Amino acid sequence: MKKIYIINASPRKNWNTDKMCQSFAQGVQDAGGKAEIINLYDINFKGCRACYACKLRNGKNLGRCAYPDGLTEVLDKVAYGDGIVFATPIYFGDVTGVMKSFLERLLFPFVRYDKNYTSIAPKKLKTAVIYTMNVNSEIFENSYLGKNNQGAIGFFERWITHVYEKPVRICAYNTYQFSDYNKYVADVWDENDKSKHRQEVFPQDLKKAYEAGKEISIA
Repeated sequence: MKKIYIINASPRKNWNTDKMCQSFAQGVQDAGGKAEIINLYDINFKGCRACYACKLRNGKNLGRCAYPDGLTEVLDKVAYGDGIVFATPIYFGDVTGVMKSFLERLLFPFVRYDKNYTSIAPKKLKTAVIYTMNVNSEIFENSYLGKNNQGAIGFFERWITHVYEKPVRICAYNTYQFSDYNKYVADVWDENDKSKHRQEVFPQDLKKAYEAGKEISIA
């Protein structure tokens, strides 16, 4: 039975990113695997402390984050799983702050400071990325992902690919953000368009996440 860890970097429970995570997890389970969703906003942790214990030659923590906090147990078990999913809403054209902090803590210890930045991760995990965002696919691909993966999201995925397998990408565009748009200053969005998209397209996005979950379990 394959164990897949789904890292949810959204603060909102039962909304877009969380629903995508749940759908992915259901796909994993229906294909015979085991899925665990880890909500980063429920964990007390910060990003890399630059102590460099993970780089200390012959050190006991070489290749492992040594800072003890709420993330320690998560890092230890994720490193030895069978797959990892990085799920995040897009904030300011990038992944959320907690996802960046998580990536620092997870990947930096595995990257040697040699000429090739060689990975010493214990396993070459299968990966996927889930993005939810207000914008359309054109903005995402041209600005956030960027030409030749030079955008912020492209940079994020390049480091995942450097340590693990290249991620499968699942996106939900033009997401519905509020339960009642009239309560918020959000005139830039057309609520009717958002509502229609949520009813007609978001279920398809959930299905894509579900199918990706099945695929990562049987591949």
